[in-house]
Amino acid sequence: MIQFQCDYNEGAHPLIIKRLTETNMEQTVGYGEDPHCEEARRLIKQACQSDNADVHFLVGGTQANTTVIAHILRPYQGVLAATSGHINVHETGAIESTGHKVLAIPTEDGKLTAKQIDEAMQAHIHEDGPEHMVQPGMVYLSFPTEIGTIYSHGELKAIRTVCNKYDLPLFVDGARLGYGLCSPECDLTLPQLAQLADVFYIGGTKVGALFGEAVVIMNEALKRDFRYSIKQHGGMLAKGRLLGLQFATLFTGNLYFDIAQHAIDEAMRIKAALQTKGIGFLIDSPTNQQFPIFTDTQIATLSEHFMLSLWQRIDESHTAMRICTSWATKPESTDELIRAIENL
Repeated sequence: MIQFQCDYNEGAHPLIIKRLTETNMEQTVGYGEDPHCEEARRLIKQACQSDNADVHFLVGGTQANTTVIAHILRPYQGVLAATSGHINVHETGAIESTGHKVLAIPTEDGKLTAKQIDEAMQAHIHEDGPEHMVQPGMVYLSFPTEIGTIYSHGELKAIRTVCNKYDLPLFVDGARLGYGLCSPECDLTLPQLAQLADVFYIGGTKVGALFGEAVVIMNEALKRDFRYSIKQHGGMLAKGRLLGLQFATLFTGNLYFDIAQHAIDEAMRIKAALQTKGIGFLIDSPTNQQFPIFTDTQIATLSEHFMLSLWQRIDESHTAMRICTSWATKPESTDELIRAIENL
């Protein structure tokens, strides 16, 4: 069975395993204050072209989201997000468990717009007694979104303008950031993202690491006491060097982007095969997640040899499935899937 259902099936890039083995018996201080974490911070700042960035390492995406959001919001505030956003759909009420409401806004393509954020703020301001309602206190975006779409540089600039208008911190969930930045349709760079976001994180779990996300804080006001928030939310890993070492490896040379580009190349091969076969899509995704609409018979045939994710039932006989490539997808596995698609 060949698995295409997610982008974290494999362990870690071989160079990370090599470095973990080489440094296994080293003695370092804990909690992210070791030389490996410092080197990773230096490399990430360099990649972001910002010496002023604060970089912290957490274990996973849900932990990063809950820690950042709880750190930013006042007790009476909530976070604006797309209805399909990860914090609203796939995190088991983690944000609500910290005492904050996810203020979900419906979207067609998984992306919030500057206009929607402005309208949400105006609606709150003009409530009859807005203090009786949860106050929007920040904006959460995913790049890429849950359905593989990406924001353009212009779209993010417009959102930044609206956030400035209402003094709303902008937080970008980058669990799949590498795949978004390497998309053929992306006109955004990592330094540009660093300029536009107050906080974002660079996903490692889904892009080559065993585990880990690198939270990058750009807003000076949000940097203060963030380590307290990490500790309070159970995110301060005693063996923090394990996180730093992985990101130091990923950001040495161009490794992070090279392996992300591989996933995009494989996904585009699969997308082209689906298009040639005349198979439609739930959404036009330019990233490593593709959402073809198959008949039930086609799904049964593919499921004999491939594991895909069931995404959304379309009608009585059609379902949108997710095909997901990763940094570790083997070209020969892609070849087999393409042959299977051609023979449907």
